[in-house]
Amino acid sequence: MREVLAQAAFRLFLERGFERTTVDDIVALAGVGRRSFFRYFPSKEDAVFPDHERCLAETTEFLAAVDDSDPVGAVCDAARIVLRMYAANPEFSVQRYRLTREVPGLRTYELSVVRRYEQTLAGHLRGRFGEGRDGELRAEVIAASVVAAHNNGLRLWLRSGGAGDPEAAVDHALALVREVWGRPAVPAPVTPFPVSGDGDGDGKGEVIVMVARKGTPMWRVVQQIEAAVGEN
Repeated sequence: MREVLAQAAFRLFLERGFERTTVDDIVALAGVGRRSFFRYFPSKEDAVFPDHERCLAETTEFLAAVDDSDPVGAVCDAARIVLRMYAANPEFSVQRYRLTREVPGLRTYELSVVRRYEQTLAGHLRGRFGEGRDGELRAEVIAASVVAAHNNGLRLWLRSGGAGDPEAAVDHALALVREVWGRPAVPAPVTPFPVSGDGDGDGKGEVIVMVARKGTPMWRVVQQIEAAVGEN
């Protein structure tokens, strides 16, 4: 019934326009009552995106089951679930893309859907990076990068009318994300600052002040101290 209603709605949207189509028109074409429509779709806008709730649930389940060894790779793979949803019905996906370009309200609704995907990816990454300041920031930036990369490749395919392999452009864009964010974070370098003391200029009595980020390995701190002392 959900699919029947969505097909009826979309047919009317294309024939009459989104704004001129009412819920009563949709249920009349589908041969059901208004109550049936609102059982499946809270609004007319939801009927344009009938597959996103299922896809969002599938994405969430995928991330819950994936291992923790490659969090960036995991969210990239999750984005491909969304891509496969679009690729499963190219004609519908292309028509929907064109319709959302014409109706500002649908474009706004689509952006809210995209934001839900982004929040799902960010939530998974926060669980891997922690909820401290840098963990939160890293999760949000990577999630936004994955969504932007996915959407860039997807739009190229939709603008072409659904021609060719949609995965090629998306895989290329996601590879850039993995190249940038897939590497482990490198601790900030430890920098020695020599401070003159009461010595006579031959290096004796000088104080070495070390500045290091919290969490820097001790061996690196010692290495930098030895290097600074050696230079003196």
